Amino acid sequence: MTVDHYGQLESIANELMKEFDIKVAPVPVESMLRDPKPGMWSSMNLNQLTGSFFSIRDQYSPRMSMARLIARLLINTEWGQQRELSKLITDEDSLRAFARMVIMPKSLLQTLSSGAKNAVTIRMNFEVPEEDAQQRLLEIL
Repeated sequence: MTVDHYGQLESIANELMKEFDIKVAPVPVESMLRDPKPGMWSSMNLNQLTGSFFSIRDQYSPRMSMARLIARLLINTEWGQQRELSKLITDEDSLRAFARMVIMPKSLLQTLSSGAKNAVTIRMNFEVPEEDAQQRLLEIL
């Protein structure tokens, strides 16, 4: 993924936070899936998702699975097409990076004190697996 594409995806993730009026962590991926905004996906009943859908390596792994689902769904929505997501998310790595942006948006990460910008604190504040928090830190540095 190019630096330009990465920056565009960061902007789109922040735009998504504004669309859903999300101002504090943790990002409510469950309610985003259940109550989408106009031009996005159809409302989802999370109880109908199978156990095989979720990765369960960590207590917060299901939230990352939901963030990846949001990223996948957005690509084909009217909202995502207007932002040309299909041109920006071209492989699994870019999809995973965008999912991390959705669940740990830069705008919210920037509100943390410098002492709180570590994988353990981000894991707890954003309710994400520590390895994803660590990867996100590497991405924004």
